[in-house]
Amino acid sequence: MTQRTLLVTSSILGENGQSNALANHFKAKMEARDIALTHRDVVANTLPHLAIEELGAWQTPAEERSAEQQVLAAHSDELLAELRAHDVLVLAVPLYNLGIPSQLKAWFDRVLRAGETFRYTENGPQGLIEGKRAIILAARGGQYAGTDLDSQTPHLKAMLGLMGISDVEIVFAEGLNMGDNHRDAALKEAFQAIDQLVATL
Repeated sequence: MTQRTLLVTSSILGENGQSNALANHFKAKMEARDIALTHRDVVANTLPHLAIEELGAWQTPAEERSAEQQVLAAHSDELLAELRAHDVLVLAVPLYNLGIPSQLKAWFDRVLRAGETFRYTENGPQGLIEGKRAIILAARGGQYAGTDLDSQTPHLKAMLGLMGISDVEIVFAEGLNMGDNHRDAALKEAFQAIDQLVATL
């Protein structure tokens, strides 16, 4: 059975972004197999930073929300419905200042909602999104994987894990700003890894 796939891209560099190059390769391989996917570009469709007004809208019962609160709550509700409707979440993520793009953080802020994707228990938070798989396509100018400077990978895994998504695979394309030969070799290796992953969908 074909797995429904949601691809989230977050590069501010458009078609010049290396994480978008990974995402485009992934999309092309999916299309070649005639497998449909949903693509959400959180830069082209930027969400505002989370503010108290939106948080308050979530915490207000739906039937009691004002017209403004209904609009604010719809941002998160739409993203949650989209996430729940797919089996596989693919995140194409550049490394900006050792972290994730703020646009992607704004997306996570809307899908990480207590009572919706996780809940608090006496034993700590419990994820409510079960049976999903995540693939991270990580593009980096330098080489960080496995070092103390790679704060991005544990951050992403922790946020996914908070929702209950523990089946996480990562494709790294690193050293992309360390010369043409290094970049080309890293992208070639990443593309091959993507090909293998697409074959499992």
